[in-house]
Amino acid sequence: MKVVLASPRGFCAGVDRAIEIVERALALLGPPIYVRHEIVHNRHVVEALREQGAVFVEDLDDVPDGATVVFSAHGVPLAVEEEARRRGLRVFDATCPLVTKVHDEAKKRYSEGDTVILIGHAGHPEVVGTMGRIPGGCLLVGSPAEAETVSVPDPERVAYVTQTTLSLDEAAGIVAILKSRFPALKAPSKDDICYATQNRQNAVKKLEGEVDLLFVLGAPNSSNSNRLREIGERTGIRSHLIESAENIDPQWLGGARRVGITAGASAPEHLVREVVDRLRECGIIDVREERTVIESTTFGLPRELTAASADALTLVPSPSKVRDPGSGTGGEG
Repeated sequence: MKVVLASPRGFCAGVDRAIEIVERALALLGPPIYVRHEIVHNRHVVEALREQGAVFVEDLDDVPDGATVVFSAHGVPLAVEEEARRRGLRVFDATCPLVTKVHDEAKKRYSEGDTVILIGHAGHPEVVGTMGRIPGGCLLVGSPAEAETVSVPDPERVAYVTQTTLSLDEAAGIVAILKSRFPALKAPSKDDICYATQNRQNAVKKLEGEVDLLFVLGAPNSSNSNRLREIGERTGIRSHLIESAENIDPQWLGGARRVGITAGASAPEHLVREVVDRLRECGIIDVREERTVIESTTFGLPRELTAASADALTLVPSPSKVRDPGSGTGGEG
């Protein structure tokens, strides 16, 4: 059996930044640090941060007055920001800068008088956050069927933005339908689907004809991880979304000669290594990496953390139990 590791895979710049914000806040201020929603969609990351003193909540009502709270990488509605400010909470915003870019684009189009269509999946935290950033709301389109039926007040004044973790092909199909119905449709100034999402999807597509079985490491509620599995299936590869090596069913390996492995943008690299170790027990004779692009993007930390962190972190060093420098990735997703 041979194994091909898709690259890029795993942690992206936005995830690295979000995790580091929580770690630095813990190092500077000590626990507890409250985090609204999972900082990223991966239970291994969440559990490791919880061990360091992070407390994960879904509602600000569960955060004591005057406490410190971190907003997750997915972003939050404006009402959540306003509530935190009203209650005097100290906030570190870990919203991915590429998600913030979508917020800004949507607000700009709305302020110019356009009806804003958001292409995304209902209920996803990023979608909830984006919709909560537009005072008059926006129209959510999550499928080609919805694109065929969505109605706007003025077909000459309509624009769209997208969730950053969609499938490229899925989003392109929906946009094509919208453009056919609304020729004046305005596109974002720059593609909303983040480059790390694109890179990981392209890396899976490159495995077509190279592997006959694909493992995607990621959480069931991770949008970008689910898209990787779907892309694998569309290319004719038997594909399974797993959270760890423990989820591998030995029967899946039956008849497999070449196994591909990738990881969603929130999955630590050590999970990939554990899957490789598990497959070694099943007779791997070769492991190689299929690299499509080298990522070098990084995102800065909030000024409040960088301005005060240097001295404090030497006194209370961050354990860095979550981030894995061996992942070989540096982009966002």
